[in-house]
Amino acid sequence: MTKTELVAKVAKETGMTKAAAKRCIDAAINALVEALEKGERTAIPGLGVFNIKERKARKGRNPQTGKVIKIPARKVVAFKPAKSLREKVK
Repeated sequence: MTKTELVAKVAKETGMTKAAAKRCIDAAINALVEALEKGERTAIPGLGVFNIKERKARKGRNPQTGKVIKIPARKVVAFKPAKSLREKVK
């Protein structure tokens, strides 16, 4: 499902215009991104939990040359689905 399809579905189910639905979805996504930028854990009941995890620096290998390279430490977004979502997808 694309963002456009999501906007259309939300607009249809709520009776709001597509423009209003798009603004609501954009606001929700922006709020989630801002919380993650601050390092906050964000839980959405029925969907799951978004949080930031630290990846340690490690050694890797360039597949073209075989040369060992250093991969720097970094932060990544992690998502853990809610139990109800896991069961529905199952």
